[in-house]
Amino acid sequence: MADFLQQVVAGLSSGGIYASLALAIVLIYRATQVVNFAQGEMAMFTTYIAWTLVEAGLTYWLAFGLTLLAAFVFGVAIERVVIRPLERAPVLTVVIITLGLLVALNGLAAAIWSSEVKAFPSAFSTRAVRIGGVSFSIQDIGVIAVSLAAVVLLFAFFRYTKTGLALRAAALNPTASRFVGVRVGWMLALGWGMAAVLGAVSGMMVAPSVFLDPNMMRAILLYAFAAAVLGGIDSPLGAVVGGLVLGVGLNLLSAYVDFVGTDLRLPVALGIILLVLVVRPSGLFGRVAVRRV
Repeated sequence: MADFLQQVVAGLSSGGIYASLALAIVLIYRATQVVNFAQGEMAMFTTYIAWTLVEAGLTYWLAFGLTLLAAFVFGVAIERVVIRPLERAPVLTVVIITLGLLVALNGLAAAIWSSEVKAFPSAFSTRAVRIGGVSFSIQDIGVIAVSLAAVVLLFAFFRYTKTGLALRAAALNPTASRFVGVRVGWMLALGWGMAAVLGAVSGMMVAPSVFLDPNMMRAILLYAFAAAVLGGIDSPLGAVVGGLVLGVGLNLLSAYVDFVGTDLRLPVALGIILLVLVVRPSGLFGRVAVRRV
């Protein structure tokens, strides 16, 4: 039982990371109906910014806060400069642009910081603590707390602030929102900025475990896509639940199913995407589209 609980906590730690990045994907999808394939590279790039600030002598949490600010500006700038001119372009065109952005950010990070693998500091100790006879890693608990705190703050912003309500309205019905005075263009830019912040949180939380290099977020992005599809690509709540369920499920499978181990975690995640798309394309919490014939 103790080993099972340890696996669940470790799964919640990775699941919180998947959830934050999946939520970023869902935010942009709800606003633009486009899947941002560059979300992982945006997270990687901002994580390098955090590493640079720490190397310059800043404390971890000061670098963390400044990186979130830089990520927000970065996300808004991408929407204004790259995405906004394509507002009336076909969806496929925008998707191709996000793929191009993925390649560009990956190459730019390698050019600036090199492709050499770097150690990224953790805000939390790897020391284990015992609770009720069960040992838990402080780092796992800290990652869960930070990831879920970011998600809770985002939900509070959307639920209880005027700007958050305007952003939700702009995503759901941009035409009607314009009629009541909502600046839809800037609301969408705000959504990109907040998605970039969530990605930065995901990147900084996972970097101490996977180390820092330009390709560090590739697998994490696929797990986040699996979480978003599982929960519902248009459901923020589904993204969070999907991320946590996926993290715990994969961890338990790799621990108790011999042939899965750590090598087949990614194929299992891809299998989940395929299964959900076949059985329930809208996901666990997604809206089912109804069309009249």
